[in-house]
Amino acid sequence: MEIYADNAATTKMSKTAIEAMLPYMDEIYGNPSSLHSVGQSANEAITSARKRMADCLGCDADEIIFTSGGSEADNQAIVSAARIGQNKDKKHIISTAFEHHAVLHTLEKLKKEGFEITLLDVHENGLVSAQQVSDAIRPDTCLVTVMYANNEIGTIQPIEEIGAVCRDKGVLFHTDAVQAVGHVPINVREQNIDMLSLSAHKFHGPKGVGALYVKRGIRLTNLIEGGAQERGRRAGTENIPAIMGMAAALEEACAHMDKNGAAISALRDRLIAGLSEIPHGVLNGDAKHRLPGNVNFCFEGIEGESLLLLLDDKGVYASSGSACTSGSLDPSHVLLAIGRPHEIAHGSLRLTLSEETSTEEIDYMIQAVKDVVEYLRGMSPVWRDLVNGKNKFVTK
Repeated sequence: MEIYADNAATTKMSKTAIEAMLPYMDEIYGNPSSLHSVGQSANEAITSARKRMADCLGCDADEIIFTSGGSEADNQAIVSAARIGQNKDKKHIISTAFEHHAVLHTLEKLKKEGFEITLLDVHENGLVSAQQVSDAIRPDTCLVTVMYANNEIGTIQPIEEIGAVCRDKGVLFHTDAVQAVGHVPINVREQNIDMLSLSAHKFHGPKGVGALYVKRGIRLTNLIEGGAQERGRRAGTENIPAIMGMAAALEEACAHMDKNGAAISALRDRLIAGLSEIPHGVLNGDAKHRLPGNVNFCFEGIEGESLLLLLDDKGVYASSGSACTSGSLDPSHVLLAIGRPHEIAHGSLRLTLSEETSTEEIDYMIQAVKDVVEYLRGMSPVWRDLVNGKNKFVTK
């Protein structure tokens, strides 16, 4: 049996998305900036895609900017808010310690420019509170950026409450919603969101395309200069096939969200229950406030890399955390942020499901993980020292 359980890294493109892209690779191939009929046909397609995506997010079409993906959208949102704040002598930004590196590295760059960055502590359950945000906001705060759902442990933050705090205090609020869009209901107006980043390949769209929602009236700082595309906010000829695939994938995801979410959540809970039977293993992140398809565990006494390789041999394709840092030997900053010790954080496993995952596959994964963990512990001197009482267990 072969099971793809790394949907947080990327999803398989849907047939709907592929079919939506094909005409724009062959028939409607014009440059949307051209004034002739061929170009205007392409422009009409982009206009339609923008409106359809806006409808899914609860905003207006002119508030959607197409980007190359979530990382670019994060960068542009944060840098833009920083420049707005700088012009008002406000150079304080609030975020969290377990953001995606697209956010953290951008904040590090701004810190070198003289901005002060406050990274809120994350509770052991992987959540931050609106009260934490409220307590951290100062007169010189120009931006709060808190991810909607964590890319490693899947915890969903109280976005509407955090947004309300920011709105009340007159501070811009951005959320990296790359993992959330297409999987949980989002309405940027109702949730008090000023800017939101998304990426198509997280909801069965193509790679290399994403979008940034920007509330009307917020002035963006361009990251890419050289043309008037995207109403002058992002130069470069638009990737029409990818945009059309993204819009189709998002529409499809939103149309079936309730049904798919319920089914995937049931499979997730079955997987969590099965893996919880493994001694000295611990679920990372809140059991309730998490994405439908996310399961993340740490198993004491083993290394995550060995676990992944042996699972791969059994046909289970998983990860230990963010795909963007899979080459790093350091333990996950997300797991460290929620208080996991280094030796536990090294033994992490992330299994992320989709609507194509079956009950039989869940049961197979449970048994495969149990077998691999037992095998690795059987030849681990670290585990032997724990069992013999030479060292103390960290987990129960």
